[in-house]
Amino acid sequence: MLYINPVMKEGSHTRKGRGAVSNSDSRYSLLHHEAADDGWEPDEETLPPLRTTVRKDTSRTIIAENRSPDVPFDQSINPYRGCEHGCIYCFARPTHAYLDLSPGLDFETRLFYKPDAGRLFVEALKRPAYRCRVIALGTNTDPYQPIEKRYGLMRRILEVCVQTRHPIGITTKSSRIENDLDLLRDLGGDNLVSVAISVTTLDKDLARRLEPRATAPLRRLETVERLAAAGIPVSVSVAPIIPVLTDPEMESILQAAASRGAHSAGYILLRLPREVKDLFKQWLQEHYPNRAAHVMSVIRQSRQGRENDSAFGRRRRGTGAFAEMIAQRFRLATRQHGLDRSLPPLNTTAFRKPGSQLDMWGS
Repeated sequence: MLYINPVMKEGSHTRKGRGAVSNSDSRYSLLHHEAADDGWEPDEETLPPLRTTVRKDTSRTIIAENRSPDVPFDQSINPYRGCEHGCIYCFARPTHAYLDLSPGLDFETRLFYKPDAGRLFVEALKRPAYRCRVIALGTNTDPYQPIEKRYGLMRRILEVCVQTRHPIGITTKSSRIENDLDLLRDLGGDNLVSVAISVTTLDKDLARRLEPRATAPLRRLETVERLAAAGIPVSVSVAPIIPVLTDPEMESILQAAASRGAHSAGYILLRLPREVKDLFKQWLQEHYPNRAAHVMSVIRQSRQGRENDSAFGRRRRGTGAFAEMIAQRFRLATRQHGLDRSLPPLNTTAFRKPGSQLDMWGS
């Protein structure tokens, strides 16, 4: 069913502190809304505030299994659905369609939290068949996004890890992780934790448009320094590398990360799965119209002539001349700055299954 809504002209959907410039329907929705110009041209100040809403996610399990052959983990925990950081490039945006919500503005404003995350984690670890393997956090949405201040789900998960000596790997672009330094230090003492801090750009103006509610880039580098000083193995993920917009900064990011004590580094070339393609192109036209065609041309050159290539082994690095040049530049820069090494493997031998004395950590 098609609904024609009188809305503002293209580009006028930009909201302060939000990444997406549209809110297209879920691909599973029975309704389809079409934008139409009603002749009015209100500016951003006349729009009603776009507030964040948070609802409970009543999932009955907490550990997700992963079978993708090109990622370095096979189980993960995502305490939140949706992400208030609003990164326009986020490859998790299409997952909001499963909730019959838009991967656009809904993804960053209509969020879900798992209130029973701690208890469900304990229950999973208690199962007789459970065998200790590293659990990854931050693989889909950021576990330290702003609502973590209110709900503290990561704190509960880390408390369970401390009690059971379970190893975890965390990926985030938020300095909020520093609030849990006491628990991370405890885990780090037994080689039970590693952290990857994502740094996309050092340009604060670009970052404000690209990832509007994430921690500022230089503040993230301070977090790298503080984690390293606390004895926690920390890497920097230059991700995603966006052709034309951010790829010229790659060497500068790696140099800055090394100077702050990063142990190693990785990168991912921009991916544009499903709805992310259109959302990213809209964002480009809104913020960088003079570069949009060039950016998309290089992306297609790196993705087998398409705007996205989801094939395992190619989706994270791309193919073609540009992708090969990025790989070579990355190798040279990481070697120059001592980041061409891997984080040490985490310890899985210290794990002890939770018993009745640990039930309190799930409350």
